[in-house]
Amino acid sequence: MESQSQEVAALVQKIAGLHAAISKLPSLSPSTEVDALFTDLVTACVPASPVDVAKLGPEAQRMREELIRLCSAAEGQLEAHYSDVLAAFDNPLDHVGRFPYYGNYVKLSKLEYELLVRYVPGIAPIRVAFVGSGPLPFSSLVLAAHHLPNTLFDNYDLCGAANERAKRLFRADKDLGARMAFRTADVASLTEELGAYDVVFLAALVGMAAEEKAGVIAHLGAHMADGAALVVRSAHGARGFLYPIVDPEDVRRGGFDVLAVCHPEDEVINSVIVARKVDARAAAARKDGLADSHGVVPVVGPPSKCCKMEASGLEKAEEFATNKELSV
Repeated sequence: MESQSQEVAALVQKIAGLHAAISKLPSLSPSTEVDALFTDLVTACVPASPVDVAKLGPEAQRMREELIRLCSAAEGQLEAHYSDVLAAFDNPLDHVGRFPYYGNYVKLSKLEYELLVRYVPGIAPIRVAFVGSGPLPFSSLVLAAHHLPNTLFDNYDLCGAANERAKRLFRADKDLGARMAFRTADVASLTEELGAYDVVFLAALVGMAAEEKAGVIAHLGAHMADGAALVVRSAHGARGFLYPIVDPEDVRRGGFDVLAVCHPEDEVINSVIVARKVDARAAAARKDGLADSHGVVPVVGPPSKCCKMEASGLEKAEEFATNKELSV
């Protein structure tokens, strides 16, 4: 126990030092110094760790919250930069491998798809919403191109400039371009629109504080169709210094049944929560405290490759990533 406490203290001290250095940067635009600091941060946070960020003291909590916001800002600038780089090509999608973390998007989207088909049997979504798509909507790209080839995607982002950048990436691909829409909106302003989707993906940085995230999820629960699936990106352990951690109970209280929680231990940083919207009567009972929303949360590992359907998805995603890398 003492050795674990020392390990946690050393990690928090290291991350606090990186936070201090990042806070002093004159700009978060991609540069040698910016890239080096964030690489060090990710390297420190990715390995398995006994740290529970919920148990950190107030000072460490404030540091963590500010660090997540700095990560969000830096990620936005990195994606905007590479979106502009890709847009300079005649067919931007032939060069997506130039983005240094493209492979992570392939693996994360593959994981989300596998979890969906395993825990929401028979799902064949016609319309999908991705909330928080940004200037590089790689998650929607991978899902649309190789896992959900007949699905329409509505990509939502607060930033109009991010959506304009994203649109340019699909200009040379008629099929994908026809299935990709980009909408500038706050998810909190969407009501009837949410009822049209079979699946809603919630990006990790939509609602960065715990109460913000819970509010977004509750809003989705109030307006999504009964039986629709929700895929929420979260974080676990020390990775909670990079992204917000979502409490599955907040998902339950928002009107959903939590079907699975997956914490990857490889280079895929985000955890994934898969849930399904309960019917309006059950949701109201939960809200009023008339029904017990608690239950055993099914924490699962990444789906195995033994399932034929899932193995097919894996092969397609890997082939897609390889082909894109060869085109660089």
